[in-house]
Amino acid sequence: MEKQFLQIDPADNVLVALQNLEKGAEILHLGKTIHLGEEIPAKHKFAIHPFEPGDEVKMYGVLVGKAVKSIPKGGLLTTENIKHEASSFTHQSAHYQWNAPDVSKFAERTFDGFHRADGQVGTANFWLVIPLVFCENRNVEVIKDAFLEELGYAKPNPYKGLVKNLINQYESKKPTASDSINQTSSSRIFPQVDGIKFLTHQGGCGGTRQDAEALCALLAGYIHHPNVAGATVLSLGCQHAQAAILKRKLYEFNPSFDKPLLVFEQQQEGTEPALLSKAIEATFWGMAEANKLSRKPAPLSKLSIGLECGGSDGFSGISANPVLGRVSDLIVALGGKAILSEFPELCGVEQNLIDRCVNDQKAERFSSLMKAYSQAAEKVGSGFDMNPSPGNIRDGLITDAIKSCGAAKKGGNSPVTDVLDYGEYVQKPGLNLLCTPGNDVESTTALAGAGANLILFTTGLGTPTGNPICPVLKVSSNDQLAQRMPDIIDFNTGGVITGEKNIEQLGEELLEEIITIASGKKLTKAMMLNQDDFIPWKRGVSL
Repeated sequence: MEKQFLQIDPADNVLVALQNLEKGAEILHLGKTIHLGEEIPAKHKFAIHPFEPGDEVKMYGVLVGKAVKSIPKGGLLTTENIKHEASSFTHQSAHYQWNAPDVSKFAERTFDGFHRADGQVGTANFWLVIPLVFCENRNVEVIKDAFLEELGYAKPNPYKGLVKNLINQYESKKPTASDSINQTSSSRIFPQVDGIKFLTHQGGCGGTRQDAEALCALLAGYIHHPNVAGATVLSLGCQHAQAAILKRKLYEFNPSFDKPLLVFEQQQEGTEPALLSKAIEATFWGMAEANKLSRKPAPLSKLSIGLECGGSDGFSGISANPVLGRVSDLIVALGGKAILSEFPELCGVEQNLIDRCVNDQKAERFSSLMKAYSQAAEKVGSGFDMNPSPGNIRDGLITDAIKSCGAAKKGGNSPVTDVLDYGEYVQKPGLNLLCTPGNDVESTTALAGAGANLILFTTGLGTPTGNPICPVLKVSSNDQLAQRMPDIIDFNTGGVITGEKNIEQLGEELLEEIITIASGKKLTKAMMLNQDDFIPWKRGVSL
């Protein structure tokens, strides 16, 4: 018989409905009967004992809210009768002891990736075309149309002829038939290049200088990323986000940076046709060089996984997120990197993460970033308490602390080895905390920019979010979603809710799926849909 409800932690004074519970039902909990005076929808919470205004509400063993109205025993918790509340936190780390999981089963396993000169290993091999400023977005789109448009629906592109001529030149340079590209299984000219990705954005000028610096750092992270073979950069010339800043950021990430970086400045090149012809030709031959790379075995320690959630529901913190936490612990135990983002969704669990920091400096930085972010939100009339979306609330996440406690489960139990601000690049093995918004795309954009070579994304409601250069593997929290939206879901953890599987089992199964995708043997659903979402985080004001 399926379980009807769950008490997540012994200290909790609320229960989670695992299925719809009818009004008038009698629930037996720890030998005591709880009468339900109203219907309790699946994923929602109900009271173990009566609450009066001001009483603390606890889930996951911590404070997640306070009652603002009387709630009877067995009563449904709603936005009308409780409000967000979270415990304060200090900035000193504790002497945290972690019992790492047994990873002997995976110790000798490898994935087939693209090895870069700096030691990073990519799970894919892309070429990037990016603008330093929004003024170049149209030129990026023209180049995109020249390379990708095939069906004739768009306005004729005069540069398509140039690309066809370049292809003919490339084909004619093949010395022997044995060296030619086998296109029986693929129509791609460059089968070892997984794609050419075109990023556009609305930044680079008109905002603060800090925003321009942050944008350059983000773009540098994409170019430095192990999934990227090289990049074409279009600059107008007069904007805040200068090519010199981009290059400085690149060499900060890697003083020995040696990937092809093709920079074209419109104000120097003169006419638009001169700029585009030169950029297209250089890009084509750059991709030809990238096509010479091939996948080779790499240890799992070369995996750097991003941990993300979006469209979360009341089951996310019970099934999907803890499964990601298990995978995170496995990757860390194997010597790899895990990156936990979305700082507004760590509200209420700060002390737990601070206690896990490897030293006081990391704990202080996390505390400072959290407080600064929270204060900035409050200054514009908002706050972390306003983070839950209508969909979150409808499906049981009625305070930010409830949402955050479940979201933080993606980070598992390993020590926090580093704390990164937005635009910084992951360097240290272990669990890293990355300051990003809770916005799905702004956060996944930053995770890729920080060096995640695969992103695990949990959802309870369904979201198609992807990334241009990083495979995004979508994990469902419940069976119903996996059945309803199979075109976007890659992996289902609903068995935790039904009791058919446990977190440890699914963690190992998900790691197997990661190895397959990282080796290029399978595409994620977001990749199949060409879901190339890219939104930089604009923290400043426009000037």
